[in-house]
Amino acid sequence: MSGPWALLRAVKQLSGALASAQEDFKSLRQSLPVRSTISGQLAVQVFPAKRWDRLLMNGIRAEVWLEPGAELEIGSTYRRTSGNGGRLDLVLGAGNVSSIAPLDALYKLYNESSVVLIKLNPVNDYLRPILEEIFASLIEDGFAAIATGGAEIGNALCNHPLVDAIHVTGSTTTHDAIVFGRANGAHRSRINHKPITSELGGVGPVIVVPGPWTEADLNFQALHIATQRLHNGGFNCIAAQVAVLPANWPQTPALIAAIRRAVNDAPDRPAYYPGARQRIDKFREHYDTRRKAGEHADRVIILTPADVDGDPTLLFSEEAFAPVLAITQIPGDDASAFLNTAVDFCNQRLSGTLGASILIHPDTVRELGNRFEQALASLRYGCIGINIWQGAGFLLTETPWGAYPGNTIDKVHSGIGKVHNTLMLERPQKTIVFGPFRPFPRGLLHGCGLLPLPPWFVSHRSAHRVGQLLFEFESQASLFKLPAIFWNALRS
Repeated sequence: MSGPWALLRAVKQLSGALASAQEDFKSLRQSLPVRSTISGQLAVQVFPAKRWDRLLMNGIRAEVWLEPGAELEIGSTYRRTSGNGGRLDLVLGAGNVSSIAPLDALYKLYNESSVVLIKLNPVNDYLRPILEEIFASLIEDGFAAIATGGAEIGNALCNHPLVDAIHVTGSTTTHDAIVFGRANGAHRSRINHKPITSELGGVGPVIVVPGPWTEADLNFQALHIATQRLHNGGFNCIAAQVAVLPANWPQTPALIAAIRRAVNDAPDRPAYYPGARQRIDKFREHYDTRRKAGEHADRVIILTPADVDGDPTLLFSEEAFAPVLAITQIPGDDASAFLNTAVDFCNQRLSGTLGASILIHPDTVRELGNRFEQALASLRYGCIGINIWQGAGFLLTETPWGAYPGNTIDKVHSGIGKVHNTLMLERPQKTIVFGPFRPFPRGLLHGCGLLPLPPWFVSHRSAHRVGQLLFEFESQASLFKLPAIFWNALRS
């Protein structure tokens, strides 16, 4: 789903946006609902947009908050008298998700009018013939090319005189090696002066707001947290690494126990990404953890205090990029006080600004009123999921994807710039995706929509079949294809 389906969705969304380019995107602008947030920013609803969206992802919606002072503008590249003049952008793809490199390339091609050279990560070199078939017309006309190889090839391309700009998805270590050089990194003397944009991950939080949760809610949201850490074997830049729980909530011990069960009971997935074992061992040794009876060797849960400075908070400062989850507790006498403290904690103590999620009971949202949206305005992340994993912001593709604006080459954190953004919105600040607190059918009684257990959950037994059916539906939508999708989605 995060590979072929996400790429196909992006192509269709981008094609739809470009269809309105000749009339200056007027019809597209008029189709997008816009509101003013409590912070005075414009929020543009980008999902759902079609009846199929409402049927297949009922209960999910997404809006893009523009930067303060920004107006709704679309596709400025197509209004310029001169574009990038055939600028060649090198796109360095990550190896963990097969759609990352082609999605980044599409953004550079159509949102920035660049020519692209895609360099695949060695982990998924096998994609080259597949992507060359997909991009065949662009390759034949000289707008795109695809390369493979190791670090030596990547380094040579980064420094090649024909490459004008670079986009990299990966780690801050990779970014700094390109910009400052491995031997030169400590002195921060820049050796590559080409423009560089990036998406570099970080330490993603999931904030659990106290409220009137039932036992079923605790078990479902524990599985939700486990999914946010273990999806794709734990190798996601948008994975949840720190669960921020309320210390004063009577249900916190039960939720921690449920999280442990959900993590331990999840199906085995191989630690396929290079360096995973070394990273897992590093965290085990640093926190002096020992495997407990029933725990998986490749999964680590660490209870870490929120008020400890220095080395003990390694999990707050370094992305594990492996199935390692920290659980920390912070004070707060009520939901409002806790949420404000949690927002400050995430903004100030956790490394990176790519994505965060908040799990909150609908009654608590109503109780907080405007204070909840104020908390969202204060949370400095590029994508925020409300009762949904923020990874959905990657999957939808009409939502801009990237770190919260403001990072620099010297302090790059989760990266610079945005990608995806198939609706070509100008000056996006953050994406907020809303999901149902409870799945269907339990959620139906509480107004949570018709979405069953999402197929990206690690426990979903028919996820492989749902993904295939969704791809086939995206290829050619038909009412006759819906029953099979719904049937397999419910077989969770």
